[in-house]
Amino acid sequence: MSKNDQLVAAIDIGTTKIVAIVGRKDGRGGIEILGLCNTPSTGVKRGVVLNIEETVNAINTAVSELEERTGMKLSDVFVGIAGRHIKSKMNRGYITRDSSEREINYDDIRRLTADMFRLPIEVGEEIIHVIPQTYIVDNESGISNPVGMCGRRLEANFHIVIGQIASAKNIERCINKAGMNLMSLILEPLASSEAVLTDEEKEAGVVLVDIGGGTTDVAIYFDNVIRHTAVIPFGGNMVTNDIREGCAILQKHAEDLKIKFGYAIGDIAPENKVVSIPGIAGREPKEISFKNLAYIIQSRMEEILDAVNFEIQNSGFADKLTAGVVITGGGAMLKNLPQLVKYKTAMDVRLGLPNVHLSGKAKEEINQPMYATSVGLIMKGFEYLDENKIQVRFGDSKEAIRQREEARFKTEREKTAYEPEVKQPVVEEETDIETTPRGYGHTLGARFKNMWDKLLEATDEQLDDNPGN
Repeated sequence: MSKNDQLVAAIDIGTTKIVAIVGRKDGRGGIEILGLCNTPSTGVKRGVVLNIEETVNAINTAVSELEERTGMKLSDVFVGIAGRHIKSKMNRGYITRDSSEREINYDDIRRLTADMFRLPIEVGEEIIHVIPQTYIVDNESGISNPVGMCGRRLEANFHIVIGQIASAKNIERCINKAGMNLMSLILEPLASSEAVLTDEEKEAGVVLVDIGGGTTDVAIYFDNVIRHTAVIPFGGNMVTNDIREGCAILQKHAEDLKIKFGYAIGDIAPENKVVSIPGIAGREPKEISFKNLAYIIQSRMEEILDAVNFEIQNSGFADKLTAGVVITGGGAMLKNLPQLVKYKTAMDVRLGLPNVHLSGKAKEEINQPMYATSVGLIMKGFEYLDENKIQVRFGDSKEAIRQREEARFKTEREKTAYEPEVKQPVVEEETDIETTPRGYGHTLGARFKNMWDKLLEATDEQLDDNPGN
């Protein structure tokens, strides 16, 4: 497979849905999505796999549907990771080079980055990402790319993402049980950022807020460098639960209310509109006003945005975010949510769609906030392959597998039809003399019988020669 035809497959294991997606580069700097399938997720809570069997079944369902649509069999995949266990920190590292005359190359940068993976961390944790921010060469700071420069001491500031080993292993176990190989785990806010943010926004300073079903992911960029990442353990499911409890209705009805009739600001919701919900087990239907529903949604969304504000202030870049806030994810589709975010953060807000790098026929179908992470995983997958100079494997297509199976069955049938007849061994007729099992006793019996026959023949000959006796 040529580099231009390289395909990348990814699986977004979310709290509400699991998405399987395949894409390729279009040769013009964009990404063409060849297929995307999703299925409800039942084994994941707040971004963490809690039931491996249910998660594997959901993955198999999404992957099988995708393979059926595209005719490709997935082998190597990239997977997103999130959850409340994710945390980040800053660290500086350095290496001393042998010669200050020799130019700095990519091997020096890889050696410096590899040292960061050996940092001491707490028991049960592992380093997921080591992202260089700025470099320092012989005390000259503010360097974005030191390749080609001369210097003896190479330093760098790193953004380090840390997660729990158990959570990462559970994700890998689910992928392996589904018959695939995990290429790399990718932090979901980093993936979403690749899909919805422009280079200008990253340079000016921007906050990405990805509101998913179980978590809200935050990524802060400034001067084209990732500055802060965080995963808040609240998402759209919390809003649904509040509606379910506040209105005393079923979960599925609460989700439908949120999607179809929900407003993020109570004062904007219509005054005199109500929606009727079927009663449970034949009971009278319930009427719920749009305004009461909106106030329930607003109270939970304000709590989530307060946590986002805390992360913005904690990053130290709150006063440098010229491009404001970009909201994406399934939870960002609430009516009037951008206005609420602008009110809570005092920043410009826009809705993030994964159309920055998309191309091809499926662009309109996939250009929705809920698929931002999935598209971003494809983009980060290509970045991973380019950095490591490798290619992923795709299994044989469905048609190739079918043809190979038919050929195998045909060969087996021909082999059975023309197989030569196997002659059964001839069993010697047993005699009265043989009274022991076949083997050594049988050999003695046969020899005794032969001797007896010869003795009788000799006696007969003598009687014939002497008839008078």
